[in-house]
Amino acid sequence: MKSIALTIAFTLFAGPALALSCLPPNVATSFNEAAASEKQYIVVRGKLVFDESKLPETDLQNQAQTPPHVDIKAQLTGKSLSRAGFNADFDRTITLRAQCFGPWCGRAVSGADYLSFLEKTDDGYLLAVTPCGGYDFIDPTEEMLRKAARCFKGDSCTP
Repeated sequence: MKSIALTIAFTLFAGPALALSCLPPNVATSFNEAAASEKQYIVVRGKLVFDESKLPETDLQNQAQTPPHVDIKAQLTGKSLSRAGFNADFDRTITLRAQCFGPWCGRAVSGADYLSFLEKTDDGYLLAVTPCGGYDFIDPTEEMLRKAARCFKGDSCTP
């Protein structure tokens, strides 16, 4: 009887967990999406600091209460990308927007190094993090940074 109850419980919770399907984030794909957008973006590599306790939490018993997004003030300190590479100082307060798709919410880690695609808004810069990722790359590799620089220069930018 106990195994039947566990099977039913796993079945109920496995359905929603498998419903979100994401392609792995890729710097070139993100760069091309940002470049094709009507919005303006800059690319920054730096340390992101914010209050992690403000990230949204999902109540699986009441998923309808999960907000579509939560905005958190964050500090991003590092270098923005120019044609000469990551060489322009960047030290600003930005808005970190943790977006939620149903019960799944974007996450970030305070104090970590990020390669970020920041949207320029009327209120400053916005970094949107989604459950699937894409505009935020934690602990970027040298290859990821080189790819972003090549894309920025107009060189090959294939995923």
